[in-house]
Amino acid sequence: MRPRWPRRVFAQVLSVQLLIITGVTLLTAGLILAPLSSQLDDQAEQRALAIAEATAAQPGVAGALLADPPSPDGPVQSAAERIRLATEASYVVVVDTQGIRYSHPTPSLIGRHVSTDPRKALSGAEWTGIEKGTLGRSARGKVPLRDGEGAIVGAVSVGIPYQSVRLTLLRSVPGILLYAGAALGAGAIAALAVSWQLRKRTHGIELSEISALLGEREAMLHGIREGVLALDREQRIRLVNDAARRLLGLGPEDVGRPLDDVLPAGRTADVLAGRVAGSDLLAVRDGRVLVVNRMRTVDGGAVATLRDRTELEELGRELDGTRGLTEALRAQDHEHANRMHTLLGLLELELYQEAAQFVAEVAGAHRATAEQVTERVREPLVSSLLVGKSAVAAERGVLFRVSTATWLPDRVTDPRDVVTVLGNLVDNALDAAASRTRREDEPPLVEADLRAEGSTLVLQVSDNGPGVPAKARELVFTDGWSTKQPTAHRRRGLGLTLVRRLAERYGGTARVTEREGGGAVFTVELPEALRMREEVNR
Repeated sequence: MRPRWPRRVFAQVLSVQLLIITGVTLLTAGLILAPLSSQLDDQAEQRALAIAEATAAQPGVAGALLADPPSPDGPVQSAAERIRLATEASYVVVVDTQGIRYSHPTPSLIGRHVSTDPRKALSGAEWTGIEKGTLGRSARGKVPLRDGEGAIVGAVSVGIPYQSVRLTLLRSVPGILLYAGAALGAGAIAALAVSWQLRKRTHGIELSEISALLGEREAMLHGIREGVLALDREQRIRLVNDAARRLLGLGPEDVGRPLDDVLPAGRTADVLAGRVAGSDLLAVRDGRVLVVNRMRTVDGGAVATLRDRTELEELGRELDGTRGLTEALRAQDHEHANRMHTLLGLLELELYQEAAQFVAEVAGAHRATAEQVTERVREPLVSSLLVGKSAVAAERGVLFRVSTATWLPDRVTDPRDVVTVLGNLVDNALDAAASRTRREDEPPLVEADLRAEGSTLVLQVSDNGPGVPAKARELVFTDGWSTKQPTAHRRRGLGLTLVRRLAERYGGTARVTEREGGGAVFTVELPEALRMREEVNR
C-alpha cells in the first residue's frame, strides 16, 4: 500500500515541518562531516611536517649522515627512532641526496632507495601529502636536511598513520550525530507544539475544507438580510457584510477603522461596542429601527448582528392605530345605539319636534368638529389624523382639541413625516392624560397646536398628565427609554426617538417642557418642512 498524504491541516503542517527539520539536520551533519575529513588530513600532514622540521633541526643528524655510512646501528637511525617513538609517528626516514635510507622502522630497509620520490625535498622545498609506501598509506611531510653551511645533504620524511586519522574521524561521527539528533528532537517537539496549536485553532478540519468554508462564509454573509459586523479586541471593524453596510451607512473603506471613528456617539455605537449590555437591544440609525445582538469571540473581539425592524415598527403603529380606530368605532356604535334608542323613544311619544332637534344637534356637533379641523389644517393627511385622534380621545374619556391659533397650509413638503411626528406626540399625550388621576374640576386634556412660520413648521402637543421630570427630559428621547409596559407585538421607547431623529434630519429640534398648571409640552420644529408660496404657484 502506498503511503497516503495526511488530509488534516495540522497533520500536513506537522509532516512538512518534520521533513524540513530532518532534511536540514542531515544536510548540516553532512556539511560538518564533509570538510572534517579534509581538516583531519591537513592536521596530520602539518604534524608530520613539524616532526620532519624538528628532526632536520636536530644537531648532529646532518654531520652523522655525512660521516657514517647507512647502518641499522648508526647514529642517524638511533636519533630517528628516538624521535619516532616520542612522537608516535609511523616512521622517521632520513635519506641522502641519492635517496638512500639512513633510518627506517624496518632495519632491513636501511641502505636501500626510498619507495617514494624525494626530489621535491632534495630541491629545497617542503612537501606534504598522502602517499602509500612500504608501511602503508600515511600522511607525510618532507623537508630538506642541511649542513652547518646550509647546503642540502639529504632529506627527512615523516609519516603519520592514515589509520589513526580515519579513527579520529570515526570517533567524531557519534558526537556529531548526537548533536544532530538532539537538534532533530528539539525541532520535532517544536513542530508538534505548533501543530497542536494549529489543530486547536483549525478544529481539525481538512485543508480542502478551508477554501470551501471561506466560500460558504462569504456567500452566507452577503446573502442574508441581517447585518453582521465583526470587531477585533481593539474595537476595529474587521468584517461587515452588505446588509450591515446598508443599515449603518458604512463603506468598504471603513473596514479596519475604529468603530467610534466610523459611527457618531450615541446608543448605536454604545450597543455595538458592548458598552450597553443585554440581548435584542434597540437602536436607531438614520431613521431605521435596529435590533442588535452582540456576542464576544474567543480572541477578545465580538460579532454583532443587526435586524431592521423599521417595517415591523410601522406595522405595529398601524396596528395600534387600527385598534384605536376599532375601539373608537365600537364606542361610536354604542353611542349611536343609545342615540337611536333615544330617537325611537321620542318618535313613539310623538314628540316629533324634539326628535328633529335632537338629530340636528347630534349631526351638527360631529360636523362642527371635522369642519373646525379642516378649516385650520389644510393638509388632508394631517387633518384626517387629527379627526381620527379626536375620536380615539373621546372614547378614552380625554378632551382633545386643536388650538385656535392652529394654521397649516397645504404646502407640506413630506406629509408622512409630519404625520409620524404628530401621531407619536398625540399618542403619548393621550396615554399621559388618560393615566392621570380623575378630577372633576379639570378633565383629561390634550391640545395640539400647528403653526407655519415661513418655511418652518412648529408642532406643539400639550397634556395635563403627570408631566416629565426635569432630569428625564433628555432621556425620553433615548432609544428604548419608556415608562410604559411593552406590548405583545412591539417594543416601547421608539416613538420619541424617531421624532427627534426626524427633527434633526430637517435641521430642527425636539424638546419637552413643563406645562403651566401641570403636565408636559412637546415642541418640534421642522425647518424647510413647508414650501414657500412662490414654489407652490410655480
